[in-house]
Amino acid sequence: MSERKVRVRFAPSPTGPLHIGGVRTALYNYLFARQNGGELVFRIEDTDSTRFVPGAEEYIIEAFRWLGIGFDEGVSFGGNHGPYRQSERRDIYKKYVGLLLEEGKAYVAFDTPEELNCKREQVQNFQYDARTRGEMRNSLTLGEEETRRLIEAGEQYVVRFKINPGEEIHVDDIIRGDVKVMSDILDDKVLYKSADELPTYHLANIVDDHLMEITHVIRGEEWLPSAPLHVLLYRAFGWEDTMPRFAHLPLLLKPDGKGKLSKRDGDRLGFPVFPLEWHAEDGTVSSGYRESGYLPAAVVNFLALLGWNPGTDQEILSMEELIAQFDLTKCSKSGAKFDYVKGQWFNREYLQATPDAELAPEFDAILRQNGIQAPIERVEAVVGMMKMKKINFVKELWPLCDFFFIAPT
Repeated sequence: MSERKVRVRFAPSPTGPLHIGGVRTALYNYLFARQNGGELVFRIEDTDSTRFVPGAEEYIIEAFRWLGIGFDEGVSFGGNHGPYRQSERRDIYKKYVGLLLEEGKAYVAFDTPEELNCKREQVQNFQYDARTRGEMRNSLTLGEEETRRLIEAGEQYVVRFKINPGEEIHVDDIIRGDVKVMSDILDDKVLYKSADELPTYHLANIVDDHLMEITHVIRGEEWLPSAPLHVLLYRAFGWEDTMPRFAHLPLLLKPDGKGKLSKRDGDRLGFPVFPLEWHAEDGTVSSGYRESGYLPAAVVNFLALLGWNPGTDQEILSMEELIAQFDLTKCSKSGAKFDYVKGQWFNREYLQATPDAELAPEFDAILRQNGIQAPIERVEAVVGMMKMKKINFVKELWPLCDFFFIAPT
């Protein structure tokens, strides 16, 4: 592993606006890649066609452009490992599904949703696995001839991974250490669906990571339960030597109370949870950090310290300093409370350090909205005098210094 060039990936699904937790995951991948002289791949995981949202992919790319998080290859960036959209890789996945079926490491199942629901009602905590697969309608119970007949007749099916019980699975996690799980608790996960001729996340993810030569998978804690399955899939394909090292990041938690950060928390407490403003198809608009007046460098600095710290008291870190000091082993195992007030403090610090000439155009636009046209030199001078007041955003300057432009009555 040490001789391989570091390659990491960020692989969102185009199902809506990018959550700020996803931005942090991408940032950590970016910092790790840059620190190790590696490469960051941008992949789109769109195997679930029913959840596709028009404009989401473009939104995600624009968000990273604004934040200054650059990708080396992937969707819209080019590269030698494409295509980078999973929906364009159907034939690749079919090949690897076929390999698993040929070697008896997967099987075809014809159980309908109604049959599965019926079984769940009959058996408490039903799980499709070694204990129950013999009672179900699949190629293991029907035989090769009947299976072929049903497929040729056009009956819809899924391909399930055949998990053997009694096996201890070890996940090598950079943040959490050696995570041990018994295979008995895993079900025979669906890897492929004939209905749309697409794989599920589990198969596509493993095949893509292998073919794109990914060395480290840095992702959210919510994916930790799927890691043992992914280890088994790597073994099933005989890819143990190229298995990436995992790092499962701590969740971003609500600013108050328990549970993970959600859009409702932002709506309730008045802060964005998306990098850019999002206009939904139903006409609703969700606020974004860019449109709310945050500086991209402040957002990056704030996010970097949610779940990681450099081991010093330094809080203001440039992107270059973050790259130099970032260390996955210093990430917290427990969730990080989303202190949005601290996020505003970061913006104030960056605002005060930003040259007046860079802030003046934004304030000039606010003046024009209020019917005032002033020489840009005057605007710049006012910004320079007033930005050191306790303000978090440029938009807060107007009520503090309107007297520079409007005579008092």
